[in-house]
Amino acid sequence: MITLENDFLKANIAVEGAELQSLYSKETNIEYMWNGDANYWAKHSPVLFPIVGSLKNNSYSFKDKEYELPRHGFARDYTFKAEKLSNTEAVFTLSYNEETLKNYPFKFELKLTYQIIERKLVLNYTVKNTDTKKIYFSIGAHPAFAVPNTPDTNYEDYYLAFNEDEKLTYWKLKDGLVSNETETIELSRHRLNLRHDLFYNDALVFKSLQSNCISLLNNKNDYGLHFHFDDFPYFGIWAAKDASFICLEPWCGVADSVNHNQKLTQKEGIIKLETGKNWSRFWEVECF
Repeated sequence: MITLENDFLKANIAVEGAELQSLYSKETNIEYMWNGDANYWAKHSPVLFPIVGSLKNNSYSFKDKEYELPRHGFARDYTFKAEKLSNTEAVFTLSYNEETLKNYPFKFELKLTYQIIERKLVLNYTVKNTDTKKIYFSIGAHPAFAVPNTPDTNYEDYYLAFNEDEKLTYWKLKDGLVSNETETIELSRHRLNLRHDLFYNDALVFKSLQSNCISLLNNKNDYGLHFHFDDFPYFGIWAAKDASFICLEPWCGVADSVNHNQKLTQKEGIIKLETGKNWSRFWEVECF
């Protein structure tokens, strides 16, 4: 476990999956991350790589050969190499190996860089193509924030505030795949009130979100967080059934559609990266 700390925040990141497991504010005495209760969902904030969501039949084809990958890929199940650069910054690295090449025939280097800057935690993803050919991948975030996070509140006291959207159109999932059906939620003052049954049919998947900041707030006190993200064309919001958390998930990539032909090079949202090139995105969460 790597611990980052400044005057305002303390963050714990596991080398297994380079997963953020705790984000504690010294000012508010609040733990902002989900506790990982295995009765509901044993993760905290997994990285989704080299795919986001599910593949049709859990498989894809590349150059006429078929491969299999589990939902959200394999990176979250590997131990990363960790390097603590300072009290407030650490880098976690995962590189291809003989095992990954069996079902993902690309050579890559994936780096997760965590920083805490005053009241913010910043996570930067960098993918480097170390292959002699173009590589194809998707990547996404899956942080689960505790709801409620204070003893005087319950789940229904909380809401998500979107800085731009006045309505939300989401794509329904069918057996983990993106269906052809959408639904629209009209927001009141840019707010989505949280209810457990919002997620009884799996995640809400957005392809046209206008916002780049979503705030987790409540009606009982002034504590909360701002979740900032840019240049992620897809977004998911999810919680396990009746669990005390909400996942805010910026994605570069999305699950297969029910009609997908399973060719990796034609997968919706797939990123193509040339030999020797780097690709990066980041998100940050500000606690108050």
